[in-house]
Amino acid sequence: MSKTICRAALILSLGWALAAPAWTQTKLVVWHAYRGGEKEAFEKVIAQFNAAHAGKVVVESLAVPYDAFADKITAAVPRGKGADVFIYAQDRLGGWVEGGNTIEPIDFFLDDATLARFLPSTLEAMTYQGAIYGLPLNFKVVTLFYNKKLVKTPPKTTGELATIAKSLTKADAGSFGLAYWYSDFYYHSALMNGFGGGVFGEGRKLILDSPGNVKSVELLLKWIYDDKILPAEPSTALITNLFNTGKAAMVFSGPWFLGEIADGVDFGLAPLPAIDEAGGAPMKPWITVEGVYIAQPSAHKDEAFEFVDYLTGLEAARVMALEGGQTPANAAIYEDPEVAKNPVLAAFRAQVEKGVAMPNYAEMSMIWSPATTAMNTSVKKNAPPATAFKNAQEEAAKRIASLRQ
Repeated sequence: MSKTICRAALILSLGWALAAPAWTQTKLVVWHAYRGGEKEAFEKVIAQFNAAHAGKVVVESLAVPYDAFADKITAAVPRGKGADVFIYAQDRLGGWVEGGNTIEPIDFFLDDATLARFLPSTLEAMTYQGAIYGLPLNFKVVTLFYNKKLVKTPPKTTGELATIAKSLTKADAGSFGLAYWYSDFYYHSALMNGFGGGVFGEGRKLILDSPGNVKSVELLLKWIYDDKILPAEPSTALITNLFNTGKAAMVFSGPWFLGEIADGVDFGLAPLPAIDEAGGAPMKPWITVEGVYIAQPSAHKDEAFEFVDYLTGLEAARVMALEGGQTPANAAIYEDPEVAKNPVLAAFRAQVEKGVAMPNYAEMSMIWSPATTAMNTSVKKNAPPATAFKNAQEEAAKRIASLRQ
């Protein structure tokens, strides 16, 4: 063999050796809807994962506008287009599972140590008909924000809440003791669940017209019309303005409200008060959980789970909490010294213990419109709560029936 041929063979073999890792490493595509600080923290976590798996797995992320995200998942993922992994809240889980070919059940990958990693309510949100379809990444829950200049000690009961709020309400001057989007069914869930109501009972039975739901709205009407502690026609813009100008002493809201509070407003967070009118039961806001799901059509499920496992572990949770401002579902992260001394993270961690995972049934998509109509009908006094929720029950039942046809 000539020296020229040998040299060519050597070059070819070296070229193959150098190129092989790039050809053989697995690429994972991850869809998310993060922006700002959350996006920066998420991309840092991905970079850490990629560095630790160099030459084997590389993760590429795509930020999808939130308003279009659910529809993009529904349209593209079942056809094997795009994501290997995607991140979304649990409210669409049931529909995607029943629609088929969208989310991979992951029980096969899970051991006891992994299951014990998470706050129980967050893992419940990832479970559908006995199977686990994703790992919980973070949670969001409504709690009590208060202006420290106006409220020295936050109320522990609804009786205390009403007393403090009445003393700070000057409706003629546009000042209120309490402000929240009370006509929105999501925000009302804290009272509704606290009174023992809800959307579904045992066996997925629809219970919109339950006595607990009716009593919860009756208490809300007392706050609006008798105690006069709430503004009329609430909206997110109005609530933010009232709190930032010192005209709302207390607000019920979630982590998203943090970005709306103006610099210089001295605020604190506290658990939602217990309900005197429900025998001292705690308010129980809905918990929304962002899950990390493996797309069923993905050809790289083992590698995808490796990333999902890392993303929901302690190392990633620390970055997402301290740099991204998220409230991770990983329970152990709240024992981290830096996380533990963060009053915002500690407050939401305390509130989640009193929360209820928002239903992830496919039928949940049929609930929002009838329930919202019932809330608006009630607070505007166009019908008594019992009538409004009876009508909502009937309308939701019809919609669910059509879903199942």
